[in-house]
Amino acid sequence: MSDAGPATARTRRVERRAHADYTGGVYGSMLAASVIVGAGSLGSFPRLELVLLLLLTGLSFWIAHVHAQLFGARLAQRNPGRHVVLRVCREEWPIVKAAVPPAVAVAVSPLLGLGLPGTLWLALSVAVAGQVGWSSAAARRAGAPWRMVALSASVNLLLGLLIIAFKLIVTH
Repeated sequence: MSDAGPATARTRRVERRAHADYTGGVYGSMLAASVIVGAGSLGSFPRLELVLLLLLTGLSFWIAHVHAQLFGARLAQRNPGRHVVLRVCREEWPIVKAAVPPAVAVAVSPLLGLGLPGTLWLALSVAVAGQVGWSSAAARRAGAPWRMVALSASVNLLLGLLIIAFKLIVTH
C-alpha cells in the first residue's frame, strides 16, 4: 500500500488552510455584535430567541454571501460545478462560525448568574474578541509581519469599540 493517499489528503488540507480567508469571520463577528446591540436596544426577550437570532442571522448572511459569490462574481462563468459551489460554501462558512461563540455566551449566561443586560454585554464582548481574533488569524495566515497583525487587531478592536459606543449612545 502506498503512502500517496494520506500524503495527498494532508497536502490538500494544508493547501486549503493556506488559502483560507477569514474575512467572513471578521464580518460575521461584526454582524453578531450588531445583532446583539440591536436586540438589546429593543427590549428584553428570552435568551433562546437571541441565540436563534444570532445563528439564523449568521446563516442567512452566509447564504447571501454564497449566492453573491456564485451568481455575482461568477456570472461570466457558465454553470459552476459542484466543486466550485462547495468551495464557495466552505470559504464563506466563517460568517456562521463567528456567530457561534456569542450565541454560546448567551446560552451559558444563566449559569454565570447574569441577567439580560449582563448577558448582552458578555455576548457583545465575545463578538468583539472574535472579530479581533479572526482579523489576527487572517493577517497571520496571509504571512503579515507581527506589526501588521497588531495593526489589524487594533483596527478591528476600534471597530468593535465603535459598535459598543453606538450601543451606549442608542440605549442612553
